[in-house]
Amino acid sequence: MSAFIIGVTGGVASGKSEVTRRFEALGVVVADADVAAREAVAAGSDGLAEVVAAFGVDVLAADGSLDRAAMRRHVFGDEAARRRLEAIVHPRVRLVLREACRAAPGPYAIAAIPLLAEGGGREAYPWLARILVVDVPAAVQRARVMQRDGVDAGLAERMIAAQATRTTRLAIADDVIVNDGPLAALEAHVVALDRRYRALAADAAY
Repeated sequence: MSAFIIGVTGGVASGKSEVTRRFEALGVVVADADVAAREAVAAGSDGLAEVVAAFGVDVLAADGSLDRAAMRRHVFGDEAARRRLEAIVHPRVRLVLREACRAAPGPYAIAAIPLLAEGGGREAYPWLARILVVDVPAAVQRARVMQRDGVDAGLAERMIAAQATRTTRLAIADDVIVNDGPLAALEAHVVALDRRYRALAADAAY
């Protein structure tokens, strides 16, 4: 049982997935908020029933699952609708993440939460022992988004601007990996943090 839980977050194209993969390779369980969000509104779930009650049956696909494109149309540009959806999904995501991490073997577990800063930070996730931010300089982030998604600089900037600012994310960080170098450097950062988290988890257990 892992009572010591690390939240990992970062902006688009910062390399969060590369970081969490390396922790997994060291035997650390990673619970993913994106996976938890899909489970929260899976076909037949209470979450999906609540979404339908709030937004109508036209958000359902023919097979009874959530029609994500239809849902996006409902909330796009509508702040009140987006907040209504988040009020249904986010508490369920937090519960799934916490339970998955607490059930994990090993001294600590990781909750990968891309929108941690946007979703309330420490207030929304008081059970996180530490927050690790995967940081990247703005120019590197923009170049990665353009290359990864095949978009121009203008769209890349808008995608970055739609998220919390780099300053906001860093303000909630206990630990930071600046992921602007080769993958070998990333490996060294993760190994060092894994050693540190194991020691902190052992101290917290006493």
